[in-house]
Amino acid sequence: MGMTTAFTIPEPARSAVDAMAEPTVIEFGTAWCGFCRAAQPLIEQAFAGHPDVRHIKVEDGSGRPLGRSFRVKLWPTLVFLKDGQEVARVVRPNTAAALDQAFEQIDPKG
Repeated sequence: MGMTTAFTIPEPARSAVDAMAEPTVIEFGTAWCGFCRAAQPLIEQAFAGHPDVRHIKVEDGSGRPLGRSFRVKLWPTLVFLKDGQEVARVVRPNTAAALDQAFEQIDPKG
């Protein structure tokens, strides 16, 4: 597990996401998004402290069902899941602290 740099193709179905038992972060964005690219070092740093957390990187956009089901409006949006349920969300992270707080809610031992 741990951070991935490649987009998951095809994106998982919402029912599959809801059934995930392990701590998971879904990152919604695109390869061309400047905010997404700028956030990658912070995201990588945060994942370094949580190697057992699953990372699913989803290329989002108009008509993409998973992003719409989570009501994603801005990129990147990171949705933190525990037992398939959203417990935290970070939109356009620009500090490590915001990500660390969200990770603590799904993987407190790190």
